[in-house]
Amino acid sequence: MIFVLVSLLVFVKRHEEAWNMFIVMCLPLVTGMCQAAWRPAITGLVSSRGYRGDSPEDTKVDLIEIPLPPWKENPSEPIDIKRRRLLYESRKRGMLENCILLSLFAKRYLNTMTENQLKQYDRLINEPSNDWDIYYWATEAQPTPDVYQGEVMDMLKEFTKNRNHEQRLDAPSLEYLEKENQ
Repeated sequence: MIFVLVSLLVFVKRHEEAWNMFIVMCLPLVTGMCQAAWRPAITGLVSSRGYRGDSPEDTKVDLIEIPLPPWKENPSEPIDIKRRRLLYESRKRGMLENCILLSLFAKRYLNTMTENQLKQYDRLINEPSNDWDIYYWATEAQPTPDVYQGEVMDMLKEFTKNRNHEQRLDAPSLEYLEKENQ
């Protein structure tokens, strides 16, 4: 490409009339090619986005909900194993708010719960497929469905109010379990 341009310039220089024609017709083309050659380098440095400010309503067609397997109560599970499983499940929720809330709740109440309360708690933390639902029910941001309403839910709602203004920034350490076993 450069060879062609140089040859053209040499030819045009010899014929002045052709030179004037070159200036009028080809110079804008050559200038455009040079600018186009630099454009990718400049565009990479400066990002521009044509956004008008309006956006279509979210149809949520890209939202994929993977259904969880249905919760089943295991009536043959020994109570001490159930307590340990519920402690683990209270700590490993998938959202930090519930990890902190439920693990502190479990630390305070799990060892003193009756068998019926353990069943309620098991159902409450394992049956709903959305952890945010549990959080909203516990904080009373949304009404609790009748199926989860009960003694344990009332305890959790009261615990969530934090009337003693405890600092609840993290799940409790598991060291208290070692002290109980000694």
